[in-house]
Amino acid sequence: MSSSITIESPPSVQFPSKMKAPTQHEFPHGPGTPLETYEMPDRRPVMSNSSTEAPSLDTRLQGGNSPSSGVTVDQMQTIWNPYKNRFRVLAASLFSLANGMNDAANGALIESMEKNYSISYGTVATIFLCNALGFLTTAIFVSTLSQKIGRAKTLIISEATLMLGYTIIITTPPFGVVAFSYFILGIGMAMNLAIGQVFCANLANNTAIIGVYQGAYGLGGTLAPLIATSMISRGYLWSRFYIIELGLATFNLFFAAWAFWNYEVESDPALPPPASEDNSRGQTTSTRKRGWTSFKTLLSHKTTVLGALFIFGYQGAEVAISGWVISFLVQIRHGDPSKVGYVTSGFWAGITLGRFTLSFLAHRTGERSFVFVATAGALVLELLVWFVPSIPGDSVAVALSGFLLGPIHPCSVHIFQRLIPKKMQIASLSFIGSIGSSGAAIAPFMTGMIAQKAGTFVLHPIVIALFASMVVTWWLLPKPERKSQ
Repeated sequence: MSSSITIESPPSVQFPSKMKAPTQHEFPHGPGTPLETYEMPDRRPVMSNSSTEAPSLDTRLQGGNSPSSGVTVDQMQTIWNPYKNRFRVLAASLFSLANGMNDAANGALIESMEKNYSISYGTVATIFLCNALGFLTTAIFVSTLSQKIGRAKTLIISEATLMLGYTIIITTPPFGVVAFSYFILGIGMAMNLAIGQVFCANLANNTAIIGVYQGAYGLGGTLAPLIATSMISRGYLWSRFYIIELGLATFNLFFAAWAFWNYEVESDPALPPPASEDNSRGQTTSTRKRGWTSFKTLLSHKTTVLGALFIFGYQGAEVAISGWVISFLVQIRHGDPSKVGYVTSGFWAGITLGRFTLSFLAHRTGERSFVFVATAGALVLELLVWFVPSIPGDSVAVALSGFLLGPIHPCSVHIFQRLIPKKMQIASLSFIGSIGSSGAAIAPFMTGMIAQKAGTFVLHPIVIALFASMVVTWWLLPKPERKSQ
């Protein structure tokens, strides 16, 4: 008795014509909504038999897919894929390192600048105001510029601008020229800040990467006062410190150009490259209109505005402490300038250590609640520095406040990235970085102007007020929705 087995091919499956593409929540995208995605080489769209039409460019730009084109899955970039991303993270960290050195050196150099030019606190504080104007100016055009010419060329302009500013300062020109040079430096730093921060914020595991990126800023802040104080104690002119910054800017120009070259093509080969010289006049006009419209939209977006105010308060407090705590210890606590100059390094060392350690703890406990606790702790420590007349005790309290403040910035960028719609992230995070970072210039300027008449103790009520503004703006931010990991 024999039997035969017949194997029939399964019937073909016809998908419904109105089948909706899965949303981003159906795929594991990590803790935040991705900004920049790239196509996996082996990705194959699943299409119905009725149509083989590819998704349109407009549909791709909106992050969706046409009904007839099937389902397309986008993935967040990582630090390892594409390959050059590891070098881009390194380049962004080097920008951050140089910017941290620039901001932290002021505290150790202000006394020497005052003596060299025979000027007061209020006059020397104008360097912070000029720096802020540079940041504010850059916020208007940096997003449009990077979209038009690409990130690599924008970074070349950024580092070339910094090289120009540092070269002028090294020649020790009249103080008015020095102040204008800080305006130039503000433009250059704001440009690389916007690009570096947006890039790191939109990689997978962004909390840790932003912690490293901001940790490099803290490392620069730790090294700069040590180097500047050592140079001044050995008789070097204050302006010679910026030879180091000039060298970093020169290296960053070439390294960043190589690392970010063809970035847009690697991120999404289907999208057009940055605008070329043969674009029509009509396209250029349209781009300008879209950029201005986007800027007006940012001003009406709640998270963007509150985020800019939060970072304004945070970096204002951070740089005000760094820039004026030494003057406070010299004038009010009668400390030795050659010794208390190292207190700023302790503050930045605390920030660096906090970003490399507490950032991971914050991610486990929840970034939103952690920011409240850390800000409250920093406020209490600031009160101790104000009212406890002990230089060693004040030095420890300053270092501990830096330790608590360190992870706040990475935590905030992580929350912003989750709250801001994908289509707005480049412009919005650039706006937050530029406008918010201007606080790092305006708050020290206000401190210097008031200190000229009232004394440097005003540093503490100003910083405490900035901490209070951080708590209020953070509380007003919407709560991000929980996302499946």
